[in-house]
Amino acid sequence: MNELINTNIDRSELVNHFLESLKTNTKEAYRNDLEGFKTFLGYEDIKELVNFIVQSHPGKANLIVLKWRTLLIDEGLSPSSINRKLAAIRSLVSFARMLGVINWNLEVKNLKSKSYKNVRGPGESAYKMMMNLLAKQGTKQSKRDRAILVLLHDLALRRAEVCKLDLEDIIRGPVTVIAVSGKGRDEKELLTIPENTLVIIDEWIEIRGNKPGPLFTSMDRAKKGSGRLTSGAIYERIRSIGKSIGIETHPHALRHLAITEACKLAQAHGIGLEEILNFSRHSNVNTLMIYRDKERDVQGVISKLLAERRG
Repeated sequence: MNELINTNIDRSELVNHFLESLKTNTKEAYRNDLEGFKTFLGYEDIKELVNFIVQSHPGKANLIVLKWRTLLIDEGLSPSSINRKLAAIRSLVSFARMLGVINWNLEVKNLKSKSYKNVRGPGESAYKMMMNLLAKQGTKQSKRDRAILVLLHDLALRRAEVCKLDLEDIIRGPVTVIAVSGKGRDEKELLTIPENTLVIIDEWIEIRGNKPGPLFTSMDRAKKGSGRLTSGAIYERIRSIGKSIGIETHPHALRHLAITEACKLAQAHGIGLEEILNFSRHSNVNTLMIYRDKERDVQGVISKLLAERRG
């Protein structure tokens, strides 16, 4: 116990002990949730997350977790997913309290009411407007942001996946692929990059340079840390670009748009819904049916038919 209270403790060991205390299935889910919270905070090492918990005033810690919860709601995550992520953080804090490292608990509550998310995204026309706006600006930042946009849209990447990309993850050949650290997966997935998508990414790489490291870097002149553009910064950039054309949007909305459009294109080209899983990288085809059904709006069609019976 004295070693744990010592300020020179290897903070990563606290997380390791916490994860080892969990059941196998819960362990993997909580590990991913802690990684997500770490990225939200802008940290690159899990030790920094533990330091944040140990050194924070309880009021500050609760406020930041509340902001994270709001961000997750804005991104369209289901209440069950959000509540599990909150449970992961609360459990780690409780574990630290049990060991005497801190003397407070996290009090942020789960979502009580069901949040209905719009899985359609901002619409293709809005996406094109965002791309055109950045193309007209022609700045270093706008070229970086265009590359981020095409990865969110053309490959339906998640914001955290974009954040983790390194230049070395782009593997060139007759068919160029990108190695993505997918959600809940230990090994990177190789995804094909379309040629016209690669052109936009290469415009940014020409500015970025060929030095190994983060694919997307910040424009911070102070060049703090590794220079990697944080997950939170990506979120704010997409929101800002959306506001510039008069819409409210966020990174996950572009993934929603891509998957919704993929469902339509697949139907037009005779591709089965289950095959779109290779594109969306969902674990369950039932999730994809939400996108398909929202686009078809069967409920709206049936309601209209019932209403018309009144004559």
